[in-house]
Amino acid sequence: MGTVQELAEERTDLHPEEVDRLQEIIGAWGLIADLSLSDLVLWVPTWNNAGALAAALVRPTTASTTVEEDLVGRFVPRGRLPEIDQALHFGRAVGNAFPIKSSQDPDARVIGIVVRSSSPASRVAGHLEEVYLQCSEDLLHMLVAGDFPPPEFVGETSESPRVGDGLVRLDDEGTVTYASPNAMSVVRRLGLAAELIGADLASVLVRLSHRHGPMDQNLALIAGGRIAGQSEVENARAVALVHGIPLRAPGRESGALILVRDITDVRRRERALMSADTTIREIHHRVKNNLQTVAALLRMQGRRAQSEETRLALGEAELRVAAIAVVHETLSRQIDETVEFDEVADRIIQLVRDLAPALGDTTSPHIERIGSAGLLGAETAMPLAMCVSELLQNAVEHAQASIIEVRVMREPDSLSTSVHDNGLGMPTTVADSLDVGGGLGLQIVHSLVAEMQGAVQISVEAGTTVTITVPLEEESLD
Repeated sequence: MGTVQELAEERTDLHPEEVDRLQEIIGAWGLIADLSLSDLVLWVPTWNNAGALAAALVRPTTASTTVEEDLVGRFVPRGRLPEIDQALHFGRAVGNAFPIKSSQDPDARVIGIVVRSSSPASRVAGHLEEVYLQCSEDLLHMLVAGDFPPPEFVGETSESPRVGDGLVRLDDEGTVTYASPNAMSVVRRLGLAAELIGADLASVLVRLSHRHGPMDQNLALIAGGRIAGQSEVENARAVALVHGIPLRAPGRESGALILVRDITDVRRRERALMSADTTIREIHHRVKNNLQTVAALLRMQGRRAQSEETRLALGEAELRVAAIAVVHETLSRQIDETVEFDEVADRIIQLVRDLAPALGDTTSPHIERIGSAGLLGAETAMPLAMCVSELLQNAVEHAQASIIEVRVMREPDSLSTSVHDNGLGMPTTVADSLDVGGGLGLQIVHSLVAEMQGAVQISVEAGTTVTITVPLEEESLD
């Protein structure tokens, strides 16, 4: 077994662009399987036309499978499956074998065969199944002609409706000739009280939609069977997804296939999440504002303080509060609880430069960041920002350093952040035991790193280097 690309590379002479064509079909052929109530198997010709190789298989969601065994990877020599051999040779549909060509050129070579496998048991088909089978025949002929999947498609297909969600069949004029019970339920929920059969679907859906602007034009074209695409109908009652494919039978237009899906609950959950995210960002924004106000008050108080010791203490407190505010400010701009920590570190470095006089340093030291931390979760970014702030503050206030470097190194499962200065150096007794010696700043660092289940190392050679290593959870990795 393997992917289509792997099997094609190993067992066929198909070109990359031909493999891409097969991949496009596999991405969309579930619709044909559902409509035809059949399993579909993609066979590709092997080297020297020695036979065919099963490269992909799709089963319907509307009927029981008839291909219980996974055939992917199975090789069948020439002569064993006559329909496949004839479809490969003549380049046209033979029985349940439908050829795929490399391009829409009638003389293009056949690069694969889609074989339809339905139940041999006889069954009484209702109107719904009859419409399904008619649509599947049209799509299979479009597949042979190179028109499926549609070369030009308007809108995204990440949430494409399935056949069971709701199906509408249009004639050449865009008039509804059939609507499944589920499709009727979707349109009724949007607010349609009149009969849908015989109505102009484009006019109905545009009238029901309360979204005005360019999307209305696309919706009208898609719902009218004029172009292939996907759009939404939204009003105060409900939201529906509309997916349309114009159908082309050999030699004539044959209307369009429209799939509809009620996505009201999906959109309601998305909006609830967006509202929650907006609320969280607003909270971070307000916390940031409050912290900045506190920092400003500390700055004002520090300017009025008569004691040098009091001014230093207030300057330290201002830096601590400002460092936390930086993280909240960054979180207020994010759509999730992650932080671009390089930006936070750079902001803290600038804060330390600005507050260096308040910390007792008459000359502003040169501070730079080396390396990148990338995205971090808020639970790591917040205490780490505090640690960097404290270490930079110590380097400025106590080491009398002229050069300070913040070195960052990220590994798959950990992050190391070092603050190195060329100052006086830390006493050995403090370096050996953070929780016994040192001032308040180092004790704060030790406490925060312990909460992050990290480690602290100190080197006092050629200045002082304090290295913090913290583990990273898998969800916080880039």
